[in-house]
Amino acid sequence: MKNKIDVFFQALVDQGGSDLHLSEGEPPKIRVHGDVTAIREEPLTHEEMVELMEPICPPKLWKEYCEIGDADFAYEMDEKSRFRCNYMKQQRGYCCVFRLIPTKILTLEQLNVPEQIKRFGEMRSGLVLVTGPTGSGKSTTLAALIDYINTNFARHIITVEEPIEFVHPSKKSIITQREVPNNCPTFADGLRASLREDTDIVLVGEMRDLETISLALTAAETGLLVFGTLHTNNARKTVDRIIDVFPAEQQPQARTMLAGSLRGVVAQLLMKRCDKPGRVAVNEILFATPAVSAIIREGATQKLADVITGGKGLGMQFMDDAIWQKLQQGLVSAEEAYMKAIDKARFKNFLPKELQNMANAGGA
Repeated sequence: MKNKIDVFFQALVDQGGSDLHLSEGEPPKIRVHGDVTAIREEPLTHEEMVELMEPICPPKLWKEYCEIGDADFAYEMDEKSRFRCNYMKQQRGYCCVFRLIPTKILTLEQLNVPEQIKRFGEMRSGLVLVTGPTGSGKSTTLAALIDYINTNFARHIITVEEPIEFVHPSKKSIITQREVPNNCPTFADGLRASLREDTDIVLVGEMRDLETISLALTAAETGLLVFGTLHTNNARKTVDRIIDVFPAEQQPQARTMLAGSLRGVVAQLLMKRCDKPGRVAVNEILFATPAVSAIIREGATQKLADVITGGKGLGMQFMDDAIWQKLQQGLVSAEEAYMKAIDKARFKNFLPKELQNMANAGGA
């Protein structure tokens, strides 16, 4: 082991976990298939936290972390194990969370996501948003989509990430990967620069502020294919989040820009399987149509659910329908389906009687 922390990373890898949590005053914990469990009883001391955290952190970032209390970077334990690292400070002292990044990029087929997602990779311009809560596999699905393009088309793809997660070797395409803040100061700076770099496709790791979102819309309007991620659960919330970032007086213009440039939304959730250990992805898929554009311009996003439900023939898929399908296939439990669904009433009758009573009492 190169570093003391590698022992914990190896335990995470050996147990098939996704995340390692180290927090001063708490035992070390790992997340496996969505559940968090301790891997030893003794809490971590301040001295031990420093011994674990400092050796793997770039010196400049460690200095910033000690002063500011936050840092993000990537660490490679070996050629098979790479981690996204987030350092923070909390009430009891030092704290860090590590996400295991698979070094092998899985294909869309291996991920078992809907076939129609490939259509987004075949587009030449516009904005495609891949959304979902933290830990829902957005990055994995997006990496598979970029790999599909890289394998089948000759494009120049620029990624702007914090940190770089999946490392893409150039195949048919040229792939340029830039890390914030090491290769460019911010997401907005990387996106702005991509407009001058003979780019066909740009992937923005996170669209979290007005400047980045505004530039992404402009880039999509000027002929680039822009992939971005947001922490939203479905297509309607995604459209609302984009518009709500803008000041009130700019929102009509933002709706017009989004209506013209949006090509689609892929929302993703991970559900705990009941047939075997592991989780399964469910997706909501929206393809932009004249009806979708009109709804966005009007600000009537509540109508999007009906458009998606009625758009099955165009390849669209409503999140609750995707959840229903997994329930019917016996892949997820009724409780899991109920918890993740938008329309709870649709799934309530499949719950065990005592849980139905609790759901009724809660007014769901």
